Amino acid sequence: MRTKVVIAFCTLAAVITLSAIVMAQRPQLSGALARNFVSVNADTVAITHVNVIDGTGAPARADQTLILRAGNIAAMGPSATTPAPDGATVIDGTGKSVMPGLVMVHEHTYYPTGPGVYGQLGASFVRLYLAGGVTTMRTGGNVNGLMDINLAKGVDAGTVAGPAIDATAPYLNGPNTQLQMHSLTDAADARRLVNYWADEGATSFKAYMQITRDQLGATIDEAHKRGMKVTGHLCSVTLGEAADLGIDNLEHGFAAATDFFANKQPDVCPGQTQGQQSVVAAEINSAPVQALIKKLIDKHVALTSTLTVFETFTPGRPVPPGIEVLLPELKASFDASYQRVQGSETSVYRQLFPKMMAMELAFAKAGGVLLAGTDPTGSGGVIPGFSNQRQIELLVEEGHTPLEAIKISTLNGATYLGRDARIGSLVVGKQADIVLVSGDPSMKISDVRNVETVFRRGVGFDPGKLIESVRGKVGLW
Repeated sequence: MRTKVVIAFCTLAAVITLSAIVMAQRPQLSGALARNFVSVNADTVAITHVNVIDGTGAPARADQTLILRAGNIAAMGPSATTPAPDGATVIDGTGKSVMPGLVMVHEHTYYPTGPGVYGQLGASFVRLYLAGGVTTMRTGGNVNGLMDINLAKGVDAGTVAGPAIDATAPYLNGPNTQLQMHSLTDAADARRLVNYWADEGATSFKAYMQITRDQLGATIDEAHKRGMKVTGHLCSVTLGEAADLGIDNLEHGFAAATDFFANKQPDVCPGQTQGQQSVVAAEINSAPVQALIKKLIDKHVALTSTLTVFETFTPGRPVPPGIEVLLPELKASFDASYQRVQGSETSVYRQLFPKMMAMELAFAKAGGVLLAGTDPTGSGGVIPGFSNQRQIELLVEEGHTPLEAIKISTLNGATYLGRDARIGSLVVGKQADIVLVSGDPSMKISDVRNVETVFRRGVGFDPGKLIESVRGKVGLW
């Protein structure tokens, strides 16, 4: 009987492995896609003499060779003992590094294009995300409905150049004045929308600032029944309350917390500025902050760091990268906003930005799961791809080592999304989602900006061509 069980198990394992490999085979690209953006499209690719940063936090390994075959990592080892197969396309990786494709979880396909209005820029944004090294992303809420879902299908089918997309449904929010956002009426309405959007193809959900505890609890319960996760940018509900309700993820680290606001009223948002001021006033080593950190860790709630969007609000910070790709009108609008920020002497962000960094670091050091995202909203300036690289740099500024920051931005995100068996780290047998950069980000984190080729399921995309295809047009589509 034991032999039969082992044979059956091995047969099942072989079927599962074969199925995974078939799923990860190189996509059948449309002719236009291959012609315009693809630089490497071979069944077998060997990247030789390259520095390997595997995404697990382990030290980088020098002078390695990776063999990519049929969309997967087929072999990896010292170049001296890992020869390139006959007929392989060979890339000399001398002076370069490979790392896992970025897996980031607070991304959007919209952007502020007018007062209180977001333009739907999915077609250009997915190219920029891919050019920056993002091979998988979660859209952290949408204000359009089906675009993110359809983009995800196009990427999977090989007709769209972009990352794999975990498509979050439109925001679940309470009464609000946003022109592009529904107002929930009650818990039953929340359940109805979860099921509607799950049936339409959404794979994640996000709660927003004015949601009530009843509505949030119903959202979480209904999403979990469907095997899906819920994140939130909250205000009316505290982070601790959301954790008690079973939320999976919270956005913006502790920056949106209202847990420390004196006389917080149930289901009432005290206002963004007031909430932020209470975070600034909270002492990291105080009992309330430490209790909240412990509760989030005990209840397995992940936090998403989105330092990039807050940097654009903070006086004294540098001009963000990538704004040259914007429409001239949008670039001029952000330039004016940036100058206003620099001239502010009373901005709460002078204290909030370093405080949220310190809180995120304390959470991670205590054993919490920190994820990475960018949030292309605010007053503009958070440009997909460019900002994902900047987020990794800011994680290092926050206090993480370069290897830790890379892990947060790759394997942590893949694990949260439940995709770590296939992506998030460089392991033989995993999907060939790989970023080739010039230099060594494990020693100099700014080298993450030097992207030469982005491999998605073994197909190498040219970041320069992707960026040039939208330069000066971002804001149109």
